[in-house]
Amino acid sequence: MNDKYNQLNHRFRKFYPVVVDIETTGFNHKIHALLEIAIITLKMDQSGWLKKSNIIHLHIKPFSGSLIDTQSLLLNKINPFQPLRRAIYEKEALNFIFDIVYQEMKFNLCKKSIIVAHNAHFDHSFLMAAIKRCNINNNLFHPFVTFDTATLSGVITGQTVLAKACQTIGLPFNNQKAHSALYDTLKTANLFCTLVNKWKKLGGWPFKK
Repeated sequence: MNDKYNQLNHRFRKFYPVVVDIETTGFNHKIHALLEIAIITLKMDQSGWLKKSNIIHLHIKPFSGSLIDTQSLLLNKINPFQPLRRAIYEKEALNFIFDIVYQEMKFNLCKKSIIVAHNAHFDHSFLMAAIKRCNINNNLFHPFVTFDTATLSGVITGQTVLAKACQTIGLPFNNQKAHSALYDTLKTANLFCTLVNKWKKLGGWPFKK
C-alpha cells in the first residue's frame, strides 16, 4: 500500500481533525457563554491507525453580558462563579488552543482544522461565536464543515446517542460522568478513532470502487 494512505493529511483531504466538547450557560451561542472546553488532537501511527494525541481541558469565565440558563447548569453541574475552577478568559483559552492546534496542523502538513464533535453543530456554533467575539482573525477551524460522530454512529452502529454508540462498539461509558467537557471529549475521540479505524480494518480505506 502507498505510504500516503497512512498519513493524516491524506486521510481527510488535508483537514486536521480536532475533537471538541464544550459546556455552556445555555443553548444559544449568541447570548450564552462557554464554561468549559476540552479538545483532543489526533495523530496517525506508521500503520495508519488513528489515535489520540494532546488533551487540553480549560475552565472559562463567562463573557461580560452573557446570560445563564439555570437548566443548563443543572445538567452540567458547573458553578460559573466558583473560584476553585481557576477559570480564564475565553480569549486566553482560545489563543492557547490555537497555538497547540497550529503546531499539530503544521506537523501533519494540513491546511485547515476541522471540528469533530457529537452533535457537532452545537459545539461548532459556540466556538465560532467565541472566535468572533474575541476578534481572532486567523481562524484555524473550517467555518462550516464538521465531522459529527452522531451522524457517523447512526450510519455505522444504528445509534446516535453518545453513550449508546460507545456501548454498541464495546467502549465503556459512565453516564454519571457525562456532561463534563473532558469526559465527553475523551469518549467522542475514542468513538471517532474506533469508527475510522474499523472502516480501515474492514477494507474501506483506501476506498476501492
